[in-house]
Amino acid sequence: MIRYSLTGLAAMAALAGVSAPGAAQQAAEPKVNQLIIYGDDKCPEGAGDEIVVCARKAESERYRIPSILRESSSPDNEAWTNKVIAYETVGRSGTQSCTPVGPGGWTGCSSKMIRDAYAEKATGSDVRMAELVAEERAKRLATIDAEAAETQKRVEQAEKEYLERQKAQEDAATKAPTNP
Repeated sequence: MIRYSLTGLAAMAALAGVSAPGAAQQAAEPKVNQLIIYGDDKCPEGAGDEIVVCARKAESERYRIPSILRESSSPDNEAWTNKVIAYETVGRSGTQSCTPVGPGGWTGCSSKMIRDAYAEKATGSDVRMAELVAEERAKRLATIDAEAAETQKRVEQAEKEYLERQKAQEDAATKAPTNP
């Protein structure tokens, strides 16, 4: 019984140690809120260091089923040419086939993954959230230089006032009459 509880305690300690670095890394990133807005709707402002990215679509798309779900990928809707191409590659093996069967079957896997990625990109959503997030971050970085200059100016003014007060105190101390 004690052996099981010690094992469980060790496992919990290991899990706690593993999750701590992940939590620290997540805390450094600002929160990104990605929204799709329609028509002339206003994009909400972010609170604090939250980045709000809005993708605008036409008002006519507001209550429609998303385009990804509107188009059926059912085999019944597939064109005959696509079916023929699929049948051509069914028994394919060997070089440029991307199968574990036959010599050099692995050589076609990279080209297949590239073709699949381009096909997915061509039929993917028209909203490119990564680009919108990058643009929003660029806007924020543009304001950092101006804010840093303002802060530097305030710090230099405070230092100047401090040095003037310190000099005035030293002058007052040297001019004060000493009692004999």
